[in-house]
Amino acid sequence: MSMTDPLADMFTRIRNGSKAKFEKVDVPSSRLKREIAKILKEEGFIKGFKVVTNDQQHEVIRVFLKYDESRKGIIHIRRASKPGRRLYTKTDRIPSVMGGLGVSILTTPKGILTDRGARKAHVGGEVLCHIW
Repeated sequence: MSMTDPLADMFTRIRNGSKAKFEKVDVPSSRLKREIAKILKEEGFIKGFKVVTNDQQHEVIRVFLKYDESRKGIIHIRRASKPGRRLYTKTDRIPSVMGGLGVSILTTPKGILTDRGARKAHVGGEVLCHIW
């Protein structure tokens, strides 16, 4: 199966897993996805993640989902930049999500950063997604 947007696939797996109240979801691994998983963990949207090898000897990122007391998923992800329409932003135009309650993840010359990190490092870049 050819995948045109592996990031959208990752977000969809996390969204669906969260709706279905799964404890964890597996996502095919890549450096970019590992960086995003790291930010999701640091920002408290997931319990954690680890890179494991599945039966087909492929590396997958096992994402452990997080829920509130009433077992409702606490993560909402929306893809911002898409393969058909890339979304770039300058430092002074980095969007804030839900008035700062959410997080944007950007790919910048200084690596994968949150909106706050990118503002602090004074770099713009491609807005990958918004999370709240």
